[in-house]
Amino acid sequence: MTPVVQAPRPLHEIYRTPLALLTDLYQLTMAYAHWKAGTAAKEGVFHLFFRQNPFAGGYSMACGLTHIIDFVNAFHYEPCDLDFLATLRGNDGNPLFDDSFLHYLSSMRFEGDVDAVPEGSVVFPFEPMVRVRGPMIQGTLLETPLLTLARFPSLIATKASRIKFAANGEPVLDFGLRRAQGIDGALPASWACYVGGVDATSNVLASKLFGIPCKGTHAHSWVMSFEDECAAFMEYAKAMPNNCVFLVDTFSTLEGIQHAIEVGQWLRRKGFDMVGVRLDSGDLAYLSQQGRKMLDRAGFSQTQIFASNDLDENLISSLKQQGAKINVWGIGTKLITAFDQPAMGCVYKLAAWRQPGGNWHYPIKLSEQLIKISTPGIQQIRRFYRRGKCAWDMIYNELEPPSGRAVTIDPLDATRRRRSGAGTPYQDLLIPVFRNGSCVYATPDLESIRAYAREQLRMLHPTIKRHLNPHAYPVGLESGLHQLKTDLILQARTSQQHVGRA
Repeated sequence: MTPVVQAPRPLHEIYRTPLALLTDLYQLTMAYAHWKAGTAAKEGVFHLFFRQNPFAGGYSMACGLTHIIDFVNAFHYEPCDLDFLATLRGNDGNPLFDDSFLHYLSSMRFEGDVDAVPEGSVVFPFEPMVRVRGPMIQGTLLETPLLTLARFPSLIATKASRIKFAANGEPVLDFGLRRAQGIDGALPASWACYVGGVDATSNVLASKLFGIPCKGTHAHSWVMSFEDECAAFMEYAKAMPNNCVFLVDTFSTLEGIQHAIEVGQWLRRKGFDMVGVRLDSGDLAYLSQQGRKMLDRAGFSQTQIFASNDLDENLISSLKQQGAKINVWGIGTKLITAFDQPAMGCVYKLAAWRQPGGNWHYPIKLSEQLIKISTPGIQQIRRFYRRGKCAWDMIYNELEPPSGRAVTIDPLDATRRRRSGAGTPYQDLLIPVFRNGSCVYATPDLESIRAYAREQLRMLHPTIKRHLNPHAYPVGLESGLHQLKTDLILQARTSQQHVGRA
């Protein structure tokens, strides 16, 4: 019987507790201050982006938009949320929030616009993955939940894509549930793993909720619960002859492979085939080579060798260089936790504001670190192509779109510039998702997102995808936006100097 694949479950079906309070308190205190100051309706533009690729890599993969859409669609405060907020007190013992403000929140729904890169897009530092435009108070309240819903999935999707690249097309399985940072670390991670290229998951709940293919083997405890290994394999084969991947390293790996062969021969007599053997410890290169010889000599050339045991893209690359005969890679801790960099530095910054119907103002955040100076404007990303591959990206202000021969300037080195020809093919990456509070985007299913991510990676030059010292993909500001940023920095620095003299 062919299983029926369900559409991905929206967040409000997975989490029964209302999610509007999934935020930091300062989002609510700032919202309250905007309400008190009469600036709640001021229009603001916010961008969600990151400053450095994770894992010292050459690219990142945007993930989480499906769940962002679910969150924004369902955004509202339940009576129980407001009852809780009414219990919060300041240092004088009085309520933090007026009852009239809580009443205001009770009818709030998102009224603004959201633009985003499609889920699975390849993105680079400083490029907005999500742009929010709307009432200042609402843009403020969305900051923490949007960061929460975009940051971790993007990190894991990026890691998964790196591991899949190292596997060179061979199947990769997500074995990470038991290693994840809790339930809420496991479910979005399994989703992101699949977007990034992993082929299946051992996480049964993720398979049910999201329609991800589900795969698994058995544990050492199964073997240890029998008098001997061969008996354990035989009983497992009798129970499910159509799903036999034997874990062979409980005692001696090579003896375990011989026992698997014996049971595999019994399976054949019954009309079934042994799927594979799994190595989970020891010298994986040597053991896989010896195991392959044993299997081939016994007539099991189609039997696959699975490997697990703290694998990541670097160890997979090393094993391949050593000539390992591994066909399927089971990845747990190093993938599900993004072990070597367990956080992605996403931020959410205000880049423009105006009074309703007024002129735009462009604020700028200064820093002693050049990388932390914000970029003003209502930003869009334009990606240029050459010979069917991504060539470079330009960030520009939508209010002043670039001309046919636009100049792109590196934000960290103004001497590095690129000029697009009049016929240079390009695509603007941010697409409309919400308009005036209503979703206008047809959310693709998970298989379509995964296919899109695969195509995005195909369009990257291999030097950008390599793990060690990747080529830096060119990203810059359109010349007009670069000049605006420079002018605002100079104005702010000059203002600081005047204050200092005073």
